[in-house]
Amino acid sequence: MLVRQGLSYMIGLALLLGLSATGSATVSATASATVSATKASPAWVDESNCKSCHQQADQQWRNSHHAKALTPANNDHKLPLGELKATEQPAWLIGYEPLQQVLIANPDGRLQAHHLAFATEQQTWFDLYPEVADNPDHPLHWRQPVHLANTQCLSCHVSNYQTQYQPKTDTFASSWQQLGVGCQSCHGPAGNHQADGGGFELSLAASDQQLQVCAQCHSRRNELLPFQPNVGVHQQFLISPLRADLYEVDGKILDEVFEYGSFVQSRMHQAGVTCSDCHNPHSGELRAPANAVCSQCHNPAGTPKLIADTPRTIDFNKLQGQAFASPAHHFHPADSAGAQCVNCHMPGRVYMGNDLRHDHSFSSPNPAQALALEHSDACLGCHQDKPAAEVVAAFARWYPDAEPRDGGYAQALYRAREGLPGAAEGLLKQLQAGQQPAIRHAALLAELGHYPSLAAQQQVAAGLTHPDAWVRRAAIEVAPALFNPAWLMPQLSKLLADPELAVRMTAVEQLLAQDYPFKAAAEGAALAEYSELQQHHLGTAQGHYNQSLVAATLGFEAQVQHDLQAALQRNGHYIPALIGLAQWLEKSDTKAAQQLLVSAQQQQGEAAEIAFALALMLIRQGEMAAGLEQLQQTVALAPDNAHYSYVLAIALYDNGQHEAAMDRLRTALAQAPQQRHLRLALWQYSNDINERERLMEQLRQLNPFDPLINSPARY
Repeated sequence: MLVRQGLSYMIGLALLLGLSATGSATVSATASATVSATKASPAWVDESNCKSCHQQADQQWRNSHHAKALTPANNDHKLPLGELKATEQPAWLIGYEPLQQVLIANPDGRLQAHHLAFATEQQTWFDLYPEVADNPDHPLHWRQPVHLANTQCLSCHVSNYQTQYQPKTDTFASSWQQLGVGCQSCHGPAGNHQADGGGFELSLAASDQQLQVCAQCHSRRNELLPFQPNVGVHQQFLISPLRADLYEVDGKILDEVFEYGSFVQSRMHQAGVTCSDCHNPHSGELRAPANAVCSQCHNPAGTPKLIADTPRTIDFNKLQGQAFASPAHHFHPADSAGAQCVNCHMPGRVYMGNDLRHDHSFSSPNPAQALALEHSDACLGCHQDKPAAEVVAAFARWYPDAEPRDGGYAQALYRAREGLPGAAEGLLKQLQAGQQPAIRHAALLAELGHYPSLAAQQQVAAGLTHPDAWVRRAAIEVAPALFNPAWLMPQLSKLLADPELAVRMTAVEQLLAQDYPFKAAAEGAALAEYSELQQHHLGTAQGHYNQSLVAATLGFEAQVQHDLQAALQRNGHYIPALIGLAQWLEKSDTKAAQQLLVSAQQQQGEAAEIAFALALMLIRQGEMAAGLEQLQQTVALAPDNAHYSYVLAIALYDNGQHEAAMDRLRTALAQAPQQRHLRLALWQYSNDINERERLMEQLRQLNPFDPLINSPARY
């Protein structure tokens, strides 16, 4: 039955793509153009021939981190690999400085990134995950799929990487053209160039095109397609937005997000500065040492003297002539740490144990704002030995006219995320002004779901047709919180034909979440495109899980279960597939469904998502007491999750525990005052007129445009 159902499923997809049942004839133009390579694509070539014409570039590159991004573990590096070889066979070393991680080769072609890394400066081994080193079943243990280099790492450490997952045997035959990040990783395949000496298909002369190439790896992103030259990042990747768990509220890096997301927020980027204006693209080193790289532009004369190989179109109209590399500007002794531009304007964070990476938003210190908005600050970070008030006073004395240089962005975002008075007005003011970089505009738009109003709807509706993909993606994701499905679904359907792949796929996922039927031909083509993209990810649990969503939409029930089980075979800890399979089984075998979640909970006891899914299942099956117990456990595991607290409160109230329900809402609301549904639930449940008036007044201060302000009886 499963085989027959699978055949029907494939025929259904073929029909969506515009294929006949035999696989011939008319492929959808959109899907084909996106997923398939260009007809006359140049060939990838042996890069050892490049040096015959490009000797200087080759010599610079050979000593770079790019060249040494992946090297054989043959101990030419003189790493003390003995303790590893006793139990595992090191195959490759990933990275060069300040640390190298060992890839262990398995017979099935899997390359696993070992938890031990080598600190090159200290010449010592250290453990990246010491808390799980002795627990091979833990999701973060090096043997688990999260550390599978074939799908997680290698595409940014070699040229022309091909995953080559073999689904029939669950093995990998991964391959690449060149070890390390070579010429063609940035310039594209060189077959035509090598044949006639002409230019590449991909020109890096334009600032934005160069940035797009660097962003392929220097960004936090999910890969949609393997590297394709001549297409932008939104045609290949889902770049992570400025989420609170990834970036600080002022835009500086927080989690391991690399450089792109911070840089595109910067005034440098807005003026046309790009990567190679500061970095030699072949050696990776700075164009000039220390402050000299900054004084190319930021000098007393205000006259730019760029060292870059290619002339740039940079807007220097706002460039100020000033002696920035002077105690008169930075108020620190010359040659001290405080005199270095990078320490004040590009503060860094340490990742992977010892890897210092600098923020690229080129922010200016502001210790008073940092304390008020709870973000890091260069001054406070360096002078931790001094009281914060003393640092703030010194800064105010040195820079009495200093103002935040972001136009109020950080303050507006902070108020919105913290649920402070003026939150909605601050967001709308920023969005209506339209002065922020697109990635920041998207971050502001994403918060509007907590602050519904006609003006918020207008901003999100405009965002759906915004010229920038960042904003369109954000609008797609926040829109369900503000619009009814009757209006929204047709608008999202239009975006299935968006020119950017990332936007189309975001629209598909949002429509899948809304159980949209995808009946029109163009809609079916987009769904088929989404399904075809998952073929690139069948070595991961996520790829199979996404396929299950498509199968469910098409009505192929056996295929849904097959895909969910395949996802768990790739990664038994993948929570969306665990919950999805349990919910699917619940339709026919409630006992098996419940047992699946119980077993998962025993293995991943700290996963609140599993406890929550089990709680809802128990309640659906009429086991209210057991369900409430699981909801209590869920909230204990994730006390900051407002949705879990909300559901627990509703369940308590429906079970007659009214005071307990309201206490839960009060506690959750104190932790997350931006969560409108908590406030309205408490307002509805409370019999205390003073509390109800106070809640409505708080709502008015947060969002005076809320439709319930003038007609609370509608709730």
